[in-house]
Amino acid sequence: MSLKEESQQRVYVKIHRINSEVIAAACDENLLGATILNPETKARIYIDPVFYRGELLSVRDAIEILKTSTQANLVGKNIVDAAVKAGLIDPAAVLVVNDVKIAIYVRY
Repeated sequence: MSLKEESQQRVYVKIHRINSEVIAAACDENLLGATILNPETKARIYIDPVFYRGELLSVRDAIEILKTSTQANLVGKNIVDAAVKAGLIDPAAVLVVNDVKIAIYVRY
């Protein structure tokens, strides 16, 4: 994704602070409130606005926030691809459910 494309794509980012942990929840704008279904396993993942709806930011700005978090939950091609490109996520750790990319990381 080019810098221009990153600045045009928007994602929701919400920060949750629990003791010394800074947990970032980020999802592509179009996925907020969606339910992702895996038809094979019948698994359902709900992109809950209570957890994910924070600031609506460019992907580039979201990555800068993610760099300061100790943990993150990421949903969507735009944010997951950008996190991989930024070195926050190992590409082998990306899960794809019904064509939606999902990644979680914990830093120590």
